[in-house]
This record gives sequence, structure tokens and C-alpha cells, in this order.
Amino acid sequence: MFSRLTRKLVAPTIEVSAHCDLPCGVYDPAQARIEAESIKAVIAKVADSDDPDFRTRAVLIKEQRSELVKHHLWVLWTDYFKPPHFEKYPQLHTLVNEATKLAGAAGTKGTLDAAVADQLLAKIDEIAEIFWETKKA
Repeated sequence: MFSRLTRKLVAPTIEVSAHCDLPCGVYDPAQARIEAESIKAVIAKVADSDDPDFRTRAVLIKEQRSELVKHHLWVLWTDYFKPPHFEKYPQLHTLVNEATKLAGAAGTKGTLDAAVADQLLAKIDEIAEIFWETKKA
């Protein structure tokens, strides 16, 4: 008398979990670091130039690269890192927040200060260290 629907309702379920939608090899903090390195290089080029047109183009590129840093960090934060990572590395939320702010309007996007670019690179390195530790697990 069990109908197909009834069997589906009482059938045991299997719990599955996956770390990510794609193989984890698609994530890498190096993407954010490459963009941050180019920000630092642009800041140096702007400092060495008196050409207003060049400086305008360079600032635009620096702002675009800053947005890319934020994007790459957000992808790691939202798509790669999972609750067990945040439990093991409770500073991770703060690190990503600080790094994205350093790439934002109050950071490299809005300044030509090379020290801010260095701070951004240091935060990315801290995130990368955690990232690579999670890859070992």
C-alpha cells in the first residue's frame, strides 16, 4: 500500500557536505596580492611623474586595482573560508575586514601613500598564511 510518495517520505536521508562548489584549486590569495603589488608600483610611478595626464591615468588604474583586491578577498571570505576555518582562526574575519578597508576609499583606493600599500600587502600575507594552513588540512 506504500505509494512512491510515502516511501520517499520515510526513506532514510543521507547527509553530505562539500567544501566548495568547484575544486578548491580555483581559490588563491595570490590574486589579491598581485593586484596589491601593482597598486604599490603605480604609487611609485605617480610619485616619479609630473605629467598630469599620466598621473590621472595612474590613479584610475590604482583605484581599479584596489577594487580587484577587495573582490578577490571577498571571494575567499565568502566562497572559500567556511565555519571550521573561522573557528580555528577567529582573527580571520577581522583580517579580511581590515584588508578590504585598506583597499577601500580610506586605503589604497583613496591615497597615494606607499605605506598604506605595504600595510595592505602585509594583511594579504596574513590571510594567505591562514589560507595555506587550511589547504594542508
